[in-house]
Amino acid sequence: MESTDLPDPSPGPREIRIRVTACGLCHTDLHEVEGDLTVPKLPLIPGHQIVGVVDRLGPDATRFRVGDRVGLPWLNWTCGQCPYCRSGDENLCDRARFTGYHVDGGYAEYTLAPQGFALRLPSGFSDEAAAPLLCAGIIGYRALKLSDLNPGERLGLFGFGASAHIAIQVARHWNAEVWVFTRSPHHREQASKLGAAWVGSAEDEPPGVLDRAISFAPAGRLIPLALSRLRKGGTLALAGIHLDQIPAMEYALLYGERTIRSVTASTRKDAEELLQLANRIPIKTSIETFPLKDANRGLRELKASRITGAGVLAVG
Repeated sequence: MESTDLPDPSPGPREIRIRVTACGLCHTDLHEVEGDLTVPKLPLIPGHQIVGVVDRLGPDATRFRVGDRVGLPWLNWTCGQCPYCRSGDENLCDRARFTGYHVDGGYAEYTLAPQGFALRLPSGFSDEAAAPLLCAGIIGYRALKLSDLNPGERLGLFGFGASAHIAIQVARHWNAEVWVFTRSPHHREQASKLGAAWVGSAEDEPPGVLDRAISFAPAGRLIPLALSRLRKGGTLALAGIHLDQIPAMEYALLYGERTIRSVTASTRKDAEELLQLANRIPIKTSIETFPLKDANRGLRELKASRITGAGVLAVG
């Protein structure tokens, strides 16, 4: 990934221009940079956990005022007309555009956003602390919902990065018992501090079975391991946008009405619900900041699992 100077973008009809102050680092950015995901546009500015200030309004943009603090997540635009959009599943829209993927994102001083897809942020968070809520938080929240987690159930989290360290706080707020499977000693320590009742690696034998599970890691090998820890009738949600090959496995791991569900992006409703919860719980994001010029270093630290919590670029 290379840095360069570009002209400041100008907002079009019903768009706002955001002066970026912070942007979260995400494994999706890493998958784009390393070619695991084929991006539909090059050159591309990555970044989709954007916090900033509205500094210019396009024609007919009336939802925000100049000076408002806003966030921009992965979901950048949907058609609003297809069956998915009309049924409330706008994240599945075939024409959807995503920030830092179809359109330029937040690894920059300015970015543009359709006014209807920018978010008002809770006041109790600094710009850097709010950034991880906009993907890690929202995707973790949607994964919790798609796992069918009920209050009082036992939840397993496989991988414990930016998304899981927020999801565990929501799950504990819902009175779930959480077990965390991760190799990293730092992540195990953080999970325990955030209320995990048991921590270990995916290969370790836990002291019981799970009702629900979420895999945040892009490793297909974890799926048979997670299913082997899941009770009959349980659900495994896969929260990543990219997953390497799932190994062959015995049908017995899935038999017993166990369910595997993928998590595909998120809706604006998910985002609004998570941001309301953020202040109510309140969620505490653990962050490590990097200046914009060190974005590549931040992604290397993310890849090596050396960031405890979430990495955030401080911009501007």
